[in-house]
Amino acid sequence: MNARQLQIIQLVNERGSVSVSELSRITKVSEVTVRQDLNTLEKHSYLKRVHGSAVSMESDNIAARMQSRFPLKQSLAQYAASQVNAGESVFIEGGSTNALLARYLANDDSITIVTVSHYIAGLLKDSRCEVIVLGGLYQKSSESVVGPLTRSCIHQVHFQKAFIGIDGWHPDTGFTGKNMLRSDIVNAVMAKDVETFALTDSSKFGLIHPYPLAPEKPFRHVISDPGLSPEYQQMLERQYIHVHLVKEQTVGI
Repeated sequence: MNARQLQIIQLVNERGSVSVSELSRITKVSEVTVRQDLNTLEKHSYLKRVHGSAVSMESDNIAARMQSRFPLKQSLAQYAASQVNAGESVFIEGGSTNALLARYLANDDSITIVTVSHYIAGLLKDSRCEVIVLGGLYQKSSESVVGPLTRSCIHQVHFQKAFIGIDGWHPDTGFTGKNMLRSDIVNAVMAKDVETFALTDSSKFGLIHPYPLAPEKPFRHVISDPGLSPEYQQMLERQYIHVHLVKEQTVGI
């Protein structure tokens, strides 16, 4: 690894996301050379590439992550929106696909969206739907609130459906999350008697992370794509989880 590549890793880890054009300017090499460096660094798991940028492996930058597999995330979000009925209140957790879901629901003035994500709340500032933003400790990296106050807020608000992003699922562990405090909030939502949806692309299946999600009350639905293996699909369905597989398509918001 050369000095320029080390500099790129440092910049990406410090900022979470850096564009190719900015990396080219900082390192004083062409964008073609930067892309070659990024390909090498991604191959060795030092960072992730998204359209026009490099993203830290640990990045919680929702806007950057939204660019990754964007057409698929659009399709998943549009399908998830079709599961919401007029007049319902829905909880939408953080994450890029959930942010797209919120945008699909934004212009229905009969719907109330409850969220812990300040990023999602910002997207909805000009929307017609009602928006309830829960309180708590602001986690800057994810732009979400966490902690005991957030748990208390969840107990005091009511909603019919909840859409949750997951970090991993494995036959040995079930659903898991990377962040302890955010996983705790998900589990507070899962403890309520509501219809719950895990909204995620198939790349999360087969992965294990430290913190259990829904250890006592499993998700009722999984919305994913046909990349989910038939074996995993059958395992989920044997747990009475309804699996919805959505094909990627060109859709508008």
